[in-house]
Amino acid sequence: MSFASAGSSRWSDVYVTAGSRALSMAGETLVATTLALALQERGSGGLAVSGLWLAATLPLVALAPLAGRLADRGDSRTLLVGIGVAQALVCAALAFVTAPVAVIALVAVLASGLAITNPVFAALVPSMVTRDDLPKASAIGQTASMIGMLTGPAAAGFLVGAFGTRPPLLIGAVTYLAIAGAGLLLKTRRGATPEAAAAAAKTAWTLRGDGLLLATFLAFGAVVAGVGGVNVVEVFFIRDTLGASASAFGLVTASWTAGMAAGAWVFAKAVRRYDDDASLVRALLVLLGSTCVPVVLSAAAPGVWVVVLLWLAGGLLNGGLGVFSTVLVSRRVPERARGRAFAGLNAAANGGAMFGYVLAGALLGPFSPRALVLGFGLAGVLAVVAVAVPVARAIRQERVTSVAVA
Repeated sequence: MSFASAGSSRWSDVYVTAGSRALSMAGETLVATTLALALQERGSGGLAVSGLWLAATLPLVALAPLAGRLADRGDSRTLLVGIGVAQALVCAALAFVTAPVAVIALVAVLASGLAITNPVFAALVPSMVTRDDLPKASAIGQTASMIGMLTGPAAAGFLVGAFGTRPPLLIGAVTYLAIAGAGLLLKTRRGATPEAAAAAAKTAWTLRGDGLLLATFLAFGAVVAGVGGVNVVEVFFIRDTLGASASAFGLVTASWTAGMAAGAWVFAKAVRRYDDDASLVRALLVLLGSTCVPVVLSAAAPGVWVVVLLWLAGGLLNGGLGVFSTVLVSRRVPERARGRAFAGLNAAANGGAMFGYVLAGALLGPFSPRALVLGFGLAGVLAVVAVAVPVARAIRQERVTSVAVA
């Protein structure tokens, strides 16, 4: 599959992308944590927080087909600049509304922009570097994003406690301009000419035609569906069950992200051992299951510091998932179809998360947060066991097809 020409990785573009993602992710998590704390403190309850997470996720799933086509056929510079400016304006509006329905609606608009910019950035990176440099480039990008995500929740806990919700939301609005800035600065572009857009439209690749990749995407969705509800329950588990402060909640959220930043580099080296896609998919499945184990253990935590340590371990394993999945998609998908492929991966993961959010919102009344953390963690582990069979079948079919072609 097409990468940058041998020996010509464009590292300046990698760092521009990483820097812009760090700033924008800091803004996204700052805004998300601020809004979750605001709804919890206003007594809005589990359904409102669930609705917030649902609004942040549904566009990533519903718009995936359109977003993938736009990422492959549209000019990446135009998309990044236009959407970055629009997201900044929407986030600024969030600072001046308090009604839960209005907040949720604006979050959905923000997520609609994210549904497009995520596959645009993801598809650009393999075009910036050679095949051998891709794991390093992926680790740089993921580390930058995790630094942003690490900064956002901690800053939200401090800013909300000291100044209320409006200042962090306005700061978040400014950070979205980093996406527009990246669009202007990047030399690597996709879909910049009518010929490139036409070539992308004619590319025959489909996810259904790649059984191994399809099985992997479904595995992501199934596992996240099992464990995803923890994102809704987390704020009630940390603040109500464990009695922690808003700052401590921000620290817990940031600890998972810190683990992901470290895990990206650990697994960027490990991924080089997997020369064939089948072994890479097996490793992905193991990582999916292992990431759920710290969630299960956290249900027995007597205090917030135990959760911080477990979240660090879970994030470390989660960091490997990002690197491994980027390498897998980039290896198997033609350059002109990568926007669609990454949009499909995002849709699978976020579709599973959406299911978990809805379920968590419904269960927070009848069940305690601690019981739900345990239940969702176990559901993630069981989902890995369930999807192991179809993934193994896809690997066998891949081998049969390879032998037949040979």
